[in-house]
Amino acid sequence: MRIPTVLRRPFDGAGRAVVFLTAGGLVQSGALAVLAVPWLDGGPTKASSCLLALAVMVGVLGAACPVLTRMQRARFRGRLGVEIPVAGPSWSWRQLGYHLVAGPLIALGGVLTLLLWAAAAVAATLYVWVWALPPETRLAQAGYAVQAAYVTAAGLAGLYGAAWLSHALTRLDIRTATARLGPSRAELLEQRVEEVTESRAGVLDAADAERRRIERDLHDGAQQRLVSMAVNLGLAKVTLTDLPEDARKVIDEAHREAKEAIAELSSLVRGLHPAVLEDRGLDAALSGIAERTPLPVGLSADLPVRPAPAVEAVAYFVVSEALANVVKHARATRADVRVETRGGILLVVVTDDGVGGADPTGGTGLAGLAKRVASVDGTFSISSPAGGPTVVTVELPCAP
Repeated sequence: MRIPTVLRRPFDGAGRAVVFLTAGGLVQSGALAVLAVPWLDGGPTKASSCLLALAVMVGVLGAACPVLTRMQRARFRGRLGVEIPVAGPSWSWRQLGYHLVAGPLIALGGVLTLLLWAAAAVAATLYVWVWALPPETRLAQAGYAVQAAYVTAAGLAGLYGAAWLSHALTRLDIRTATARLGPSRAELLEQRVEEVTESRAGVLDAADAERRRIERDLHDGAQQRLVSMAVNLGLAKVTLTDLPEDARKVIDEAHREAKEAIAELSSLVRGLHPAVLEDRGLDAALSGIAERTPLPVGLSADLPVRPAPAVEAVAYFVVSEALANVVKHARATRADVRVETRGGILLVVVTDDGVGGADPTGGTGLAGLAKRVASVDGTFSISSPAGGPTVVTVELPCAP
């Protein structure tokens, strides 16, 4: 006879839950046996002795807490396939609370559930036990069939109740152990922040590597082809003197546009990732920016240890964009750049003597610059009162 799914569902996995609760009872009974040692032979009688015994119990359980926690994690993993993450310290008050209060109470519930299983199984199979008796004994008990039916029905109901309790206690134990033996919310949040930080660092490194690849491809490929074309056009201008005037104008125009394309491509390559930054470091790259800026720029760089590539790139673009803003908007006569390391922080300060009034929301690129700085957990600030001076200050984590 096939049992309907509705009647069979409460018993699905009940055997595994029973084994799990039995294992939990064994672990907790071992812990409680250790705690019961001070109370053998009647235990202490004075109040002070009782308090001392309780303190000793808690101390013993605290010392055994790491071992008990590992045993419980192994029980959850081996019996249910539930992995409880390892918390930060080897033991905590949350773990002690589980082994001292929650674990014993759940184990007690498991023992009562096992007793219910046994009693319900005996009651549900009462007819089997009755028919095992001699016939004369059964006949002597008038009305036993009706009573046995009631007892059997109660036993079947008890089996369903025991199955439900087994599943309920298992779920309760999983939730309690995860909350008490696993990481706290603060630890989970800290782990998540670390994971996000590592993931973001990987994305930034990948993006920086991709920028370098594009820079190399442009520098070694398209830029070299443009240079070759410009050289050939220049040679054509010099050697082909007998061309018609219209043809010479076309060659002149093509030569001029090729040189302009080379200049634009060079600027684009420097904007992506300048080769000097990778080859010679931040100091040399900033010197190149200062030389190309069409106003006097004082540069002071104190970098005893080279920062990480991503940090170098952000510092480079900060200075590049800040000086570009000075040239375009500040109407300044001079700018100063100071870069130095202070206690694991790369400090970048760009100052100009312009008219001031720089607004990060005004479309000057400062908002994007602040986002770029924030991408490596840096801080960005700007002071630009009307009439100047304007001071852009950036602090970047300077891990080598």
